[in-house]
Amino acid sequence: MGARGMARPLLAEGLGTAALLAVVIGSGVMAERLCGGNAGLALLANTLATVFGLFVLIELLGPLSGAHFNPAVSLVQALRGALPRRWLAPYVGAQMLGAVLGAWLVHAMFELPLLQFSQHVRSGPAQWLAEAVASAGLLLVVLRAPAGRASALVAAYIGAAYWFTASTSFANPAAALGRMFSDSFAGIAPASVPGFALAELAGALLGLALHRLLGTSAHDDR
Repeated sequence: MGARGMARPLLAEGLGTAALLAVVIGSGVMAERLCGGNAGLALLANTLATVFGLFVLIELLGPLSGAHFNPAVSLVQALRGALPRRWLAPYVGAQMLGAVLGAWLVHAMFELPLLQFSQHVRSGPAQWLAEAVASAGLLLVVLRAPAGRASALVAAYIGAAYWFTASTSFANPAAALGRMFSDSFAGIAPASVPGFALAELAGALLGLALHRLLGTSAHDDR
């Protein structure tokens, strides 16, 4: 498929990732403003918005691009042959650009400085382990979800992982990049991003390995 054939999938990936980051960061900003310093309540509000938003985005854009919105997912799908390998770099580029634009959109909507960096340090072995676990679980859900149920299962898993992982489950290098540009409840300090991204990619590969060990599922196991 040529460049024209890639246009719609790439637009869907960029738009979907931007919308996902807008949901995650925007709901974090709103929760921080409304919850009066109650971090648990703010996280709950952030979780619910993310679950609902992720479900809708996968349902709407999945038929166009697969609704990856995540370089780790795209990498695994390329390794499996479910995504043409020549599409991997354009997919990742669209996701990364979308993530940054999503953060900036939130800042514009909430009248915050457009250009900023998070000061929220998220680092250390426990955080990296949590991201690896979150990403491995996410890939297992993506690869093993029965046909027509991926959107609900992925959204539900991410909602649960917000609470059972120490890192609140970014599980997505593009999300880490976008959240780096927002000094808000959902942000992550730039120095913390490389550790998160490496843990997420390692977790994604672990998820693929576990999927293969578990054997055939609703998907063709390549």
